[in-house]
Parts: sequence; C-alpha cells; structure tokens
Amino acid sequence: MSAASRSGSAPHTATLALTALTPLAWGSTYAVTTEFLPPDRPMFTAVMRALPAGLALLVIGRVLPRGVWIWRAAVLGVLNIGAFFPLLFLAAYRLPGGVAAVLGAVGPLFALGFAALLLAERPTTRKVLAGVLGLVGVGLVVLRAEARLDMVGVLAGLAGAASMSAGTVLTKRWGRPEGVGALALTGWQLTAGGLLLVPVALLIEGAPPALSGENLLGYAYLGIVGTAVGYWIWFRGISRLPATSVAFLALLSPVSAAVIGWAALGQSLSPIQLLGMILALGGTLLGQAPAGPSRRAATPPQPTSTPTSETPLRPPATTARTS
Repeated sequence: MSAASRSGSAPHTATLALTALTPLAWGSTYAVTTEFLPPDRPMFTAVMRALPAGLALLVIGRVLPRGVWIWRAAVLGVLNIGAFFPLLFLAAYRLPGGVAAVLGAVGPLFALGFAALLLAERPTTRKVLAGVLGLVGVGLVVLRAEARLDMVGVLAGLAGAASMSAGTVLTKRWGRPEGVGALALTGWQLTAGGLLLVPVALLIEGAPPALSGENLLGYAYLGIVGTAVGYWIWFRGISRLPATSVAFLALLSPVSAAVIGWAALGQSLSPIQLLGMILALGGTLLGQAPAGPSRRAATPPQPTSTPTSETPLRPPATTARTS
C-alpha cells in the first residue's frame, strides 16, 4: 500500500469509527426506556426526543432553511423522523420477539435499492451479501421461538425501514446548502419531524403525562446523547462516507442493545445470539465495500447526511432501533 493510500484511509477509518458510535448509542434506547421513562407513551417519547433537540440545534446553528431547502428539509424531516418514528413504534408494539428489529435490519437492502434509483450506484454482489448476512445475524440476536407475525406490524416495520432508507439516500443526493454544516441540517430535520409528531402524539395518547425527575433524566439522555449529538455525528459521517456504507452501521444497534441488556439488565445471551452478533458485525464490515460504478455523469456528490434505522423501544425481554 502506498503512503498516499495509507494517508487517505486513515481519515476514512476514523470517520467510520466515529459514526459507528451513533448506532451503538441508539442500542441503549431500550434500557433507558424501560428503566427511566413512563410506560406506553411511545409517541410522546418520540416528540421529546426530536423536537427539543431540533430546537436546541436551531438556536446553536443560527441558520434557517431558505428557498428550495424549506421543502427539502421538511421532506427529509418527515422521512427520517416524522414518519419513521411512528412506524417504528407501531411495529415494535405489534410485533413480539424482536421481529420489528429484524424488519429494521432490512434497511441496508432498501438503501442499496434507493441508491441505485436516485444515485445511479449499481449494488455490488458483496454489498447485497452483506445485507443478507446482517439481516440473518440480527434475526439470530433478537428473534424468539414464540414470535408471531402481525400484518399491520410487518407493514409498519417495512415502511419504517423504507422511509429511513429513502431519507438517507435523498440526503446524500441533495447534499447541503453552501456554508451549512451537519449540525444545522440536523436541527432542520429534527424540528420538522418533531413538529409533525406533536399532533400525532396528542391524537393517539392525549395530554402529556406528569413527569418525575427520573423521567426527565431519561428524556435528557435520549434527547442529548441519542438524538442531538447522535444524529449530528451520523449526518457528519454521511457527508464524508458513502450513504450505503453508513446504512450498514445501523446493524450495530440491536447488537449494542443485546450487550447492554446483558451487562446492565441481567439478561442472558445464548450461543445463538452470540453467533448472530458475529454475523451482524460481519455484515457491517462487509458492507463497507465501495459501491458499484455510477451510471450518472462523473460529477462529485455534494456533502450530505443521513440517519438509519434504530433498535425498537420494545424488543424482546432477552435483548433489545429503533427512534
């Protein structure tokens, strides 16, 4: 390997490692939800995660979308936050045994398809194999023998994965306005998605519940670590890495949730789950292969950002993508 290749790969590896911290943090969502948050309020939790974080980032960034970016930010906010969160929670509540997490793991395959349509990136055999390998691995980690399928939950899970994948690829296609960083773009999307979630939460769950100090601590963690900082790191990574490569990092979320459940909640890990973790990690690494040749004109892509699927809030008791 030449010195130039080594110098170029080091920043890439560092960015990849930093971006991977976000799905690892998302894996803590289940433990935080069960231990700190009020039960059966998924829509309120989605609002508390997205809207305060988005408004805080708007204040910090001091940049509002203009022109075409007003509707673009709204579209991305709906796909990545406003539609994704409710679909995720609906799947998590209707599908037992971690089936929702498995459906979320289809996200990298959806991303490959959307990248072929919107970015003209031909999916390689290696990346398709990585997606299948990761899907099987996540299934071994979270599925339970008694899991049964609910058609509404299955459709919601698939729609949520497709929504996030479409948002990921569109973010890559559109890039960012000149002079606007990942932090501002994060704030735009979280605010747009959070505002959409407010009427949904009020319609489905009614008025917000009374919150204890423990609840506020849990929401602060999810809003700051899992959302504001997490999505900012995620979007920063997408601006520097291929969208499909970053999408595969989402496979780390259910693996992280299982490890946290074992270490913090005393849940057991079976040999099958350990095998699943190895396969999911293998799929994540294999998914870092370069994308196939683009059929579009050779124009450099604009910097961008994108999120992907997270571990659901209500996975099986033995393990834990999520919002």
